Amino acid sequence: MSYVELKDIRVSYDNNTDILKDLNLSIEKGELVSLLGPSGCGKTTTLRVIAGLIEPNDGEFLVDSQNLTKVPVHKREFGMVFQSYALFPHLTIKENVAFGLKLRKEQKNTIDKKVTDILAITGLEELADRYPKQLSGGQRQRVALARALVIEPKLLLLDEPLSNLDAKLRVTMRIEIKRIQSQLGITSVFVTHDQEECFSISDKVAVMNKGVIEQFDTPEEIYKNPKTEFVARFIGFENFFGLTQIEEGMYKAVDGTLFLSTRKWETGKHTGTIRPDDIDIVASTEANTNNTLSGVIKVRTFLGKSYQYEIETSIGTLLVNEADDVIYQVGDAVTLSIPSHKLTIV
Repeated sequence: MSYVELKDIRVSYDNNTDILKDLNLSIEKGELVSLLGPSGCGKTTTLRVIAGLIEPNDGEFLVDSQNLTKVPVHKREFGMVFQSYALFPHLTIKENVAFGLKLRKEQKNTIDKKVTDILAITGLEELADRYPKQLSGGQRQRVALARALVIEPKLLLLDEPLSNLDAKLRVTMRIEIKRIQSQLGITSVFVTHDQEECFSISDKVAVMNKGVIEQFDTPEEIYKNPKTEFVARFIGFENFFGLTQIEEGMYKAVDGTLFLSTRKWETGKHTGTIRPDDIDIVASTEANTNNTLSGVIKVRTFLGKSYQYEIETSIGTLLVNEADDVIYQVGDAVTLSIPSHKLTIV
């Protein structure tokens, strides 16, 4: 059995509309798992169920084989970090970090040692006697993280903790969170809507849509092989076209064009998808019989290091990103090559 188990979790706020629908999720000890999805997909509700802030209508929540479904939040011994730092302004950094330990009435020498150790791990030693208002946003977020970790929680929960930081600081902090989480080996659940942020720190990712998990896998597998059209669209695939499988690994588009793909599905109708960066514009003499299309450039957009072309083809309009070593003009007739190992079937 996995360290964390959500089994057939259902949450309905009015008993008519399900926010979570028979949700199942397993997390191994020491993993950092992210819940990824758009607003309203159920990721924060899932985190609140784990935290004990919401009791599900149905299902069970277990940690280390212990059923915590009806255990109140203050008895779960979890650490929580939110996007609002929720620091006490009248307490020093050291006192903020020690707050949870004092609530547990631990011995003063034990508190002092634990606080000193976690301040060192989070790089806050020299700020111990300052107050929150004297710290930057990134430093305050580290304090919130240290406070959550010092109680040695069974589970660390992070609810969009970086959303209030600027772009550069977000990158720095996500590296720090991963470093600290890996160093301490603490099982963690991270909620975010930011794909790049999520993929950079997670061991596993659960992509959520309308209260269900559409795909749960490693960041690499989700990025390369999304299982559904929703997941593909959410993580950046922009070209979609109908395909019918005619034999193993071979598909036919509506115009009769044949496509080979290393993704194998059962016979039937599917959707082919590929990222704009993965389509090549080639000379017509280089084109193969399969996986090639003729098209006409309708729109050209400058992206800095490359150009994006909107190309009208017999299977629909496709977006293609190409380096600026060859610049095509609106109205140019071009030939597109869709590599079989880049063509994903959902």
